[in-house]
Amino acid sequence: MIPDFVYAPPDAPLKILFEDRHILVLDKPAGLLSVPGKLAGREDCLLSRLQAARWDALLVHRLDCDTSGVMIFARTKAAQGFLGQEFEQRRAQKTYVARVWGKIDGESGRIDLPLCADWPNRPRQMVSPEHGRPAQTDWQVIGRSPGETRVRLTPHTGRSHQLRVHMLALGHPILGDPIYATGPARDFPRLMLHAETLALHHPATKDRVSFVAPVPF
Repeated sequence: MIPDFVYAPPDAPLKILFEDRHILVLDKPAGLLSVPGKLAGREDCLLSRLQAARWDALLVHRLDCDTSGVMIFARTKAAQGFLGQEFEQRRAQKTYVARVWGKIDGESGRIDLPLCADWPNRPRQMVSPEHGRPAQTDWQVIGRSPGETRVRLTPHTGRSHQLRVHMLALGHPILGDPIYATGPARDFPRLMLHAETLALHHPATKDRVSFVAPVPF
């Protein structure tokens, strides 16, 4: 979190997109932590809210506090382990929708820039050819309006703040980003980044399944 971050989680009901005996799929609202924060006053999170309603929910992955969209949880240890491997082995595929600052030239492309922590300015991440880990993001323009571009982003790696730093490096920060956007690009009510789709193999059937959370902006 940024140093002056004030945690004010939204008072929103759980949005369960799908559930069975093995998995739970939710639409996380922006402004809600995925898991409890380390500091006092940041205990409220999607995991704790879900466990209050479904005691057996187990964490599989996370979304940034400011990002909304699809998250999957396991309901058994076996499912948790299987889904963890789906992410680790990059069999899980995610797409995001973002509104970014300015007019992007072209219609699609790939950003291939290594990323690492900007230690003196945590939690910021940065591009670093010397110290960064490989990171790739595909982008595709899906809409344009004055002063901004709507894009669909497909990450091929899962680095911290990957989409936010990659779009910044492209010269088009995500609107409303409290960490990386500056000036008018920052003056929005939320981070305009949403995890729209998630596709992976079901831990029980092994069938490929996909889930969609409607874009709220």
